[in-house]
Amino acid sequence: VDYRGYEVTVENFLRVLTGRHESAVPRSKRLLSDEGSHILLYMTGHGGDEFLKFQDNEELQSHDLADAVKQMKEKHRFKELLIMVDTCQAATLFSQLQSPGVLAIGSSMKGENSYSHHLDSDIGVSVVDRFTFHTLAFFEKLNMYSNASLNSLFNSYDPSMLLSTAYYRMDLYKRALNEVPVTNFFGSVMKTIHTDSAYTGFLAAHDAELPLSVGNNILDHVMLQNEASARRSNIEEMNVSFSKFCISFI
Repeated sequence: VDYRGYEVTVENFLRVLTGRHESAVPRSKRLLSDEGSHILLYMTGHGGDEFLKFQDNEELQSHDLADAVKQMKEKHRFKELLIMVDTCQAATLFSQLQSPGVLAIGSSMKGENSYSHHLDSDIGVSVVDRFTFHTLAFFEKLNMYSNASLNSLFNSYDPSMLLSTAYYRMDLYKRALNEVPVTNFFGSVMKTIHTDSAYTGFLAAHDAELPLSVGNNILDHVMLQNEASARRSNIEEMNVSFSKFCISFI
């Protein structure tokens, strides 16, 4: 789901969650989830007591978020939902949630600020907040086969490092955190091999479908070769639009 710049509004955000789109909205801007989906909702920015700012001119209120999540649950748009919020007084944003199957964690409690980690001296602004930085640091220590749990992630948030108190709410979530792998919500990265041309490994399979020539019937043999060449040519034409092809494996 890709929204950028001034497309990032409270209205569009709520439409993505609830699935209430205009008919012209493409699939790339829709959350195509169902009752078996595990969804991660990660929000970061400026905020305060029960609100998160969008574009410095509008706010997402805690009751807006709670209502959207309620609609999602009623419309079977998720099985489990993990909400992570990195903003000042972050824990207050999910205080109104009532829907089962939702787990939420915030970078700070009511009355606390959330702080940036470091700034870029070239552009003169902070580039990442402490909560987000330490979340990334946790995952950089893992590999794709790791069985780390949500409990280990949540326990990694040290108040002395965050300069705030990470708070998580799990009264709506029935599973024990030490039994839930982080990969339920955070996808792993698969190793890929890049090739300089289109993958043609399936050509042999097409050629293998041709019947074998019998005896010394040269005409049949030539016809079979021509048919194989024609199939190969058609396949190459289909692949001509791909400059590179990726093969992914686990």
